[in-house]
Amino acid sequence: MTHPSIAECLGKDFLAQALHREHRHVPGALDVAGLMTWDDLNQILGSHRLEPPRMRLSRDGETLLVGGYTTPVATRRHTVWHRLHPAELHARLKEGASLALDRVDELHPPIARLCEAIERELRTRVQANLYASWSATEGFGIHWDDHDTVIVQLDGAKRWRIYGTTRPYPLYRDIEGPGEAPTEPVADLVLWPGDVLYVPRGVWHAVSADQGVRSLHVTCGLQIHTPTDLMTWVCEQLLAHEDWRRDLPLLAAPDVQADAVDGMRKRLAELLDDPGLIARYRAAMDGQAVGRMVPSLPYIDAVPADGGLRVRLTTARAVLDVGEDAVTLSAAGTEYEFALEAEAVLRPLVEGRTVDLATLAETAALNLEDVAGLVQELVAGQAATVGSLL
Repeated sequence: MTHPSIAECLGKDFLAQALHREHRHVPGALDVAGLMTWDDLNQILGSHRLEPPRMRLSRDGETLLVGGYTTPVATRRHTVWHRLHPAELHARLKEGASLALDRVDELHPPIARLCEAIERELRTRVQANLYASWSATEGFGIHWDDHDTVIVQLDGAKRWRIYGTTRPYPLYRDIEGPGEAPTEPVADLVLWPGDVLYVPRGVWHAVSADQGVRSLHVTCGLQIHTPTDLMTWVCEQLLAHEDWRRDLPLLAAPDVQADAVDGMRKRLAELLDDPGLIARYRAAMDGQAVGRMVPSLPYIDAVPADGGLRVRLTTARAVLDVGEDAVTLSAAGTEYEFALEAEAVLRPLVEGRTVDLATLAETAALNLEDVAGLVQELVAGQAATVGSLL
């Protein structure tokens, strides 16, 4: 399936008016056909060893003991793992528990593509968690998250009570807590299949399947970037200067210490005076993002010049810069420099497309062997993957 712009789903003014500011609910914003089904969930649960807390059950804000829905299995090598017990799982869910499955984007390609579409637009790491419930019992109670979330209802219905914030922009590690949750919701919403809800971090909310039908939804959590993160990156850039690498004059006279601080202040001010600093930080974070790395077996030596072989990038945040004499690609922590002709090969990949080598060669007017060689460089840097059925 294709994924429309998340900004289009949440409204044309979403980036300017709602992002990081206020919740937004848009009914019927996304076609969820083929995104995730109950059969898909059954297959994942039945074919993977999903140890807690990756897969867990919760009820009334408490995590249930794993022994209530699994059976311990000891291997002949004396390791123990928890085999899911379907009958007991059904019983716990019938009693009001909710099922949570973290990082489902690593287990189900359609969800991974949804996350990558959001990453490509909002330029930040996205992790998807899946939630299933059958009753009005709240699995997690009234709570807030330390990251923004984009929720997509996949099946059934889920009621969301939004309570607002008590501490703006709270952090996972903060100098103080957010206090007590508000008692009266500011919004009472019901999500149906295809509905999309955006909830900024720090917004208290409670969720329940109290509409008389089961519920399946996916929550896409957005990694946050704060001024503290920017300053951490700035400090790394300052290591290029000797005066930021030398030892602090801890035992020196006060006037020497003051001179040292003054020198640091001036060097820091030079960087902070750059109006493009945040854009540079974003580009650096994008180029370092490793994405969802995938091997390219059986091609462990080289990518063959096979026109039917398909390729895609493993990161949704690659940065492509076109200069006068060369194009530079920053992806998955590596910077590549290619001839200008390579832009026609790289552009569709950076846009998130999966393309066969023959099409890339024809589009760029290059030999198939040359395109295979370029792709091999990306595969070797873990920035791309190739296969026949990507």
